[in-house]
Amino acid sequence: MQSHASFSDVSELQLSVRGPVFTPADPGFAPEVAAFNLSTQHQPDLACGALDAEDVSTAIRWAAERGMPVAVQSTGHGATNAIEGGLLISTRRMLELSIDPIEKTARVGAGVRWKAVVDLAATFGLMGLCGSTTDVGVVGYTLGGGLPILGRKYGFASDHVIAFELVTADGTQRRVTKDENSELFYLLRGGKGNLGIVTAMEFHLFPGSDLFAGGLYYDGEHAAAVLEQFSDWVTSLPQEASASLAFLRLPDMDIVPEPLRGKFVVHLRYAYQGDAAVASQLLEPMRQSAPFMMDGTGPLDATQFDMIHQDPDQPVPVRERGFLLDRLDSGAKEAILRHFGPGVESPVLMAELRLLGGALAKSAEGEDTVGARDAAFSFFMAGMAVPPLAELLPVVFDAVREDLRDASNGGTFVNLHGHFVDAEDRERAWGPTVRERLRKAKAELDPKNMFSFGHVVGLPVIDQTVLLEDVVTAGGDAVLNS
Repeated sequence: MQSHASFSDVSELQLSVRGPVFTPADPGFAPEVAAFNLSTQHQPDLACGALDAEDVSTAIRWAAERGMPVAVQSTGHGATNAIEGGLLISTRRMLELSIDPIEKTARVGAGVRWKAVVDLAATFGLMGLCGSTTDVGVVGYTLGGGLPILGRKYGFASDHVIAFELVTADGTQRRVTKDENSELFYLLRGGKGNLGIVTAMEFHLFPGSDLFAGGLYYDGEHAAAVLEQFSDWVTSLPQEASASLAFLRLPDMDIVPEPLRGKFVVHLRYAYQGDAAVASQLLEPMRQSAPFMMDGTGPLDATQFDMIHQDPDQPVPVRERGFLLDRLDSGAKEAILRHFGPGVESPVLMAELRLLGGALAKSAEGEDTVGARDAAFSFFMAGMAVPPLAELLPVVFDAVREDLRDASNGGTFVNLHGHFVDAEDRERAWGPTVRERLRKAKAELDPKNMFSFGHVVGLPVIDQTVLLEDVVTAGGDAVLNS
């Protein structure tokens, strides 16, 4: 599909929406389309900073009339593959946030980050089911399923959605609940961005008290002993406890605590909700597995979730790859140590095993499209996408995946899938039955495949070339609403 948009077309969009509209010639274009992942450089032909659902609806209808593909971005944490051409709708200005402390529910706009929800909910003694960092957008995280810190106790974030507000490819605004548009409700919970743009979402909150969490750091020379104990320890953990184990090659930078700077370390991440004495006792086998460098575990306030994984809080250029494991047997452990153990030179900054199971294994609201229900672990790798490491990462990712093939279930969790390499890979997060249901819904709601960016299924990839010669030659004068 090829479309043409003239300067007058862009002016029409400017006058039709409340938010700003940018072309590549405008000074505000680059920051508008920038992703948190600096290795992903989006190059849309236009960007629209939506202020509300009506802006989103208007922009989608405008693009549809011109045969232009549409992408959406809030924070850009999940920006693994670059957007080329088309219209990028930025939702980061859609910051509606309210909490009902009686019903223990929250309502968020598409631009709200978990940090805002966590802080406000804590004033009522509540918490939301955020993941390893509160810097990500609530909506995008939840559309991929959302793997919470306390997921083994509560399940995926998408299990607890009450309602979505969705704009489909024809610009129609729909409210989607279990009882209203039930098939869409099923598909949106884990189906990512296949079927439209979610402009708002309502979901349940949970008690935020009695948290015991944090991390243990071991010198990397003890990696084999720690991994061996971890594989045994997790088999008896109650579902109130969640855990992950990361092999980290930390840079020699000020952002890293002094004892860990420039070191290869193993980081056990742990979270438990309940009696602190029980939580500490459960952790004891891992404390005894090897000498540790730092113990950062203890009672934790619900606003301190970021202390557990300590993910980067500043944009960085990374490449990522993830997949799911059925088991952590001797062959899998040997493969992990062969690639990430002591003495190994690797461009991978982090390799992580995250324990699944517990409440993650069953949906709280009937069917959904989350692809990690049956797995035992998520395995995830990330490396700095800078020369010469950037060229090495895909080779290492492929080799690790091959060496862990026997322990893998063949699937991925879409939020931790990472960069996809082809059409088959981009839809690997969903099994055959789910893919067919997504394809059927997409054929009905988006027959021209307007939403063709990111992790989407099935329909032929459209020609995303959009010609804006008139805009470019006009120098992009004043293509910005105030």
